[in-house]
Amino acid sequence: MLAEETTLILLAAGRSRRFGDADKLAQEFLHKPVAYHVVTALEDVPFRHRIAVIDGTKLDFASRGFDVIVNEDPAAGMSLSVKLGLRAARAAGTRAVLFALADMPRITAAHIYRLLDAARDDDAVVASSDGIKPCPPAIFGRNRFDFLESLEGDAGARDLVRAGRHVVTAPAELIDIDTPEDLEQLRAIAASPETHDAITRPRAEPWWAPTAG
Repeated sequence: MLAEETTLILLAAGRSRRFGDADKLAQEFLHKPVAYHVVTALEDVPFRHRIAVIDGTKLDFASRGFDVIVNEDPAAGMSLSVKLGLRAARAAGTRAVLFALADMPRITAAHIYRLLDAARDDDAVVASSDGIKPCPPAIFGRNRFDFLESLEGDAGARDLVRAGRHVVTAPAELIDIDTPEDLEQLRAIAASPETHDAITRPRAEPWWAPTAG
């Protein structure tokens, strides 16, 4: 699957209940907001279209090349953000979508290209993995769009993703920020790279697991 045939959908909505009242996406990590790390990492990937689905964040994704869609009901679950992004991508005539999370600041373009290489046709379902369980970022070919639009709440795609292809990468690349403690741990790793191995696996299963933050 070519990047030029694929729409990036950045999921940046959600109540982040485990993070408290602060906007976790706007928290500073290595001198810029958490959410801008994945934006910067993927800015040179020639996606057909870039969409950011947000709710309360004040971050300016439009200035970073994204069409911004507001999820007015984040309590409905991440599936609503998936649907909103997917509908916009379909209108643009995309062949595939790549869902990425704004609270996963260690994602690299190299890993995204490996996902694209593994997506061979319009039936593609390709997720990231630490070698144990699948998680975002993940690619879905256009033959999967109807199914994704049928989902409700935060569950439903688990079996589809588990049965798809999985591209393994370092667990630390897949860390997501759910709590202030997660962010502090990530800051500690950045300050002391020798602690890198302390992260053994990602916990993110956000759009198919009801425990997502």
